[in-house]
Formats: sequence, structure tokens, C-alpha cells
Amino acid sequence: MSWVWRFETATGAVVDPSEVGGTEFSAQGDAESWLGEIWRELADKGVAQVFLFEDGRQVYGPMSLEAQE
Repeated sequence: MSWVWRFETATGAVVDPSEVGGTEFSAQGDAESWLGEIWRELADKGVAQVFLFEDGRQVYGPMSLEAQE
């Protein structure tokens, strides 16, 4: 299985994964752990929301990267 994130700006424009360090994962937990560690950096690069896909099937999203105070 292949797990990947799709990154979008606030306007819904897709962000190229190579521009933000996106990668492919072999397990959902690995993909989610990676996002948990790097989400602030993604937000700083203009990513506003993400979607998780497994083998091309959307698992969930959009999930906002806006920090909650």
C-alpha cells in the first residue's frame, strides 16, 4: 500500500509535493506521524490544508493546518 498527502493552499490550489518535502509512506501511521512533526513548516510554506490518500483513494480531508490558539 502507498500513502501520500495532497497539499493545497487556502484557495484550493494544489502544491507540488516536491516543493514542501512530501513523500510516500508504506503505512498510514507513518504518514500521520510525519505530518504531525512537520505541519507547521508546511503551513509556513503556504499549505493550508491536506488530504490523505491510500493507493489513489481519498481516506480523509480536507484537514486544516491552521494553528488553534
